[in-house]
Amino acid sequence: MIDKFLNDQQDPKAVEKVYTRLVDLLTTGEEIIYIATQKKPLVNILPDCVALTNKRVLFFTPANLGLSIKFIDFVWKDIVDVNFKEEIIGAIFTVKTTNQAEMGVDYLPKVQARKLYQYAQERKEEEREARRQRDLEEKRAESGSFGFDRNAAQQPVAPPAAEPEPVPAASQPTSTPLVVHVEERDELTEKLKKLRTLFDQGLISQDEYNSKKLELLSDL
Repeated sequence: MIDKFLNDQQDPKAVEKVYTRLVDLLTTGEEIIYIATQKKPLVNILPDCVALTNKRVLFFTPANLGLSIKFIDFVWKDIVDVNFKEEIIGAIFTVKTTNQAEMGVDYLPKVQARKLYQYAQERKEEEREARRQRDLEEKRAESGSFGFDRNAAQQPVAPPAAEPEPVPAASQPTSTPLVVHVEERDELTEKLKKLRTLFDQGLISQDEYNSKKLELLSDL
């Protein structure tokens, strides 16, 4: 089970210990992506480890002379930056969170640090895209209170009806002039402003904008 996490010279015993603990911590739909193990110079009996899943970054530290292992984890949506720095001996991998907390592991083999950085950047991009989609959906939900019917807007606009034959002036009924109250004008102006905002934000197309604007003006 752990063979796929030993391709970059990871310490097998450290990976096995972390993997055993990590399996018990996984939530529904969570998968292990990569495990990196510290390689200290001279003595490397109890190395620290870093594990990446599709939901979290976990840092493992042996405790009680290796009889137990402690961990701290950060979910991807709370991570604002990941970084690694190559040194003469090994490399350092660090993450920074939204509340300015910072956690890292040194003396990582360079190939493992690079893989951590690569996978972390890919996962951050996915989280950034998911956040963008959530923001877009929230904007669409807010604009829904405006009552805009996208399907209705996409319907072709019917051509204007033919004008009726003119009636002789003597027989024309006296019509009451159309009066638009101030409140109605203000409401219409507000709706037109909101419609323009939707168009400027790219939430509706030019055709949808024109169709809805025509519909609003036709209510006069």
